[in-house]
Amino acid sequence: MKISYYLVAICALMLTSCSLSRKLTDQEPTELESTNYKAIETPPEGPRLVVGIVVDQMRYDYLTRFYSRYGNGGFKRLMNEGFNVTNNHYNYVPTYTAPGHASIYTGTVPADHGIIGNNWYDKFIDRTIYNADDESASPVGTTSDEGKMSPSRMLSSTVTDELKLFTQGRSKVIGISIKDRGAILPAGHAADAAYWFRGGDEGTFITSSFYRNQLPDWVASFNASQPAEKYLTTWQTLYPLESYTASGPDLNPYEGSPRGKETATFPYDLKSLASKNGGYNLIKATPYGNSIVADFAIEAIDKENMGTDSIPDFLAISFSSTDYVGHQYGVNSVEIEDTYLRLDQDIARVLKALDDKVGEGNYTVFLTADHGAVNVPAYLQEQKFSAGYFDERNFVKKMDSLLVSQFEINGLIKNVSNDQVFFDQELIRSNKLNSGELQDFLAAEMRNYPGVDKAFTRDAMVSGSFTTGMAAMIQNGFHHQRSGDVIFILDPGVIVYSRTGSTHGSAQSYDTHVPLLFYGNGIKKGESAERTSITDIAPTISTLLKISFPNSATGNPITKVLK
Repeated sequence: MKISYYLVAICALMLTSCSLSRKLTDQEPTELESTNYKAIETPPEGPRLVVGIVVDQMRYDYLTRFYSRYGNGGFKRLMNEGFNVTNNHYNYVPTYTAPGHASIYTGTVPADHGIIGNNWYDKFIDRTIYNADDESASPVGTTSDEGKMSPSRMLSSTVTDELKLFTQGRSKVIGISIKDRGAILPAGHAADAAYWFRGGDEGTFITSSFYRNQLPDWVASFNASQPAEKYLTTWQTLYPLESYTASGPDLNPYEGSPRGKETATFPYDLKSLASKNGGYNLIKATPYGNSIVADFAIEAIDKENMGTDSIPDFLAISFSSTDYVGHQYGVNSVEIEDTYLRLDQDIARVLKALDDKVGEGNYTVFLTADHGAVNVPAYLQEQKFSAGYFDERNFVKKMDSLLVSQFEINGLIKNVSNDQVFFDQELIRSNKLNSGELQDFLAAEMRNYPGVDKAFTRDAMVSGSFTTGMAAMIQNGFHHQRSGDVIFILDPGVIVYSRTGSTHGSAQSYDTHVPLLFYGNGIKKGESAERTSITDIAPTISTLLKISFPNSATGNPITKVLK
């Protein structure tokens, strides 16, 4: 009798263990397994897979400016069959890649999640750090230090983290991008993997030991096929050059050409240019960088069996090449138009793969951008706009000399980065200076400097409570431990950059206004011009999935997009 009892108990334990296994079979769960999954299973109407798409440096008007040239399977499909939120903005500064990706997925601002820039000065260790640097992580798939990355500097959880917590780790979460930060920050802390592109002489996707100790077989096979080699080709316009009427002329003085090429004009012989432009790194600044990300994402959907059961998965894709192209050639270039026409085809390929593998109606997609971009100021000046270039080096020299004149101490400015001034706190203490007086003095002088629009002090950011306008945006981007002592804002159209190509980072609408499209399971068809914030995306997806919001989320669900 006792033996029979023990056998029954052992069998029960074995059945329970089997029911907790993750995706070991494509067969339907047994009745017992269904019972055990009930607490974590997404209701039948929920998506099996959420795909987040971030397009790096995509202004909102790229949807409308190139609309007539897009095919029916990419941007137009998302716009016309999904929900188009046409007045979506970033609600903080600076508008850079790392803060943008972190804010999209945490549902909050840098003041909370801590990613205040791509790089920032760490006053506690007196050096500039990179947002995803992690010396404790080892590179996987490469020997390069480009693999020593993790999301450890991001202080808040992401919607992807919350999904993993909700399903007790059974959901599969993967981030993919050309840029490490574009893969890592969206994937979050609990992801199964984040993969980014290593250029140079490798041209492969890598990860770090933060996620796993070796590449999966399918990734190793993908890399072994030399996926980047076919994209070292000739970049010619997708359509006849004369049809690119939504852009300026191909030959103009506002674009930067690759090293080894005299003019920034089509065609670009990438094979011959590669040796002078970082080998496979050259692909990043062409539309083919987006294509290789699409190739890899489609392979991940297939080989990882994403969205093939009732436990929802999350695939975070970031298309970064749009940013590289924008920086080099500018907002008004034929190169940027051609890049978006080709990206449209790559997005259509991803959607088709989702239809085939997951099934139309079984997945949800959102598409947005991490920031916009300014028109090239030299071009704006020619068109008689108020715009220009800011010489930050001379500006810092002038501010430093004013401080010396006023306080009779050299070296009070320790660092200037991300439009923030950091004082030397040791000098302040040793000379018994009043930090508030320093801040007020420098901010007042900055406001009188040509090209500076506004200046705010640390004390104002720490003690004040701003709800509207530029001050609120700065406060949202201000982290008490990581940010500086005085923050300055440049005039609209004024940038610290070369005279060719575009950049971003400001609080102006050309940097804050970005697309926001929702499509698929649980999403209505429609359009709204009501203003929304980038921090509303994560709460909206959390509501769709019926999971907790990210732990520091400050945004609100956009309920009008949900069925």
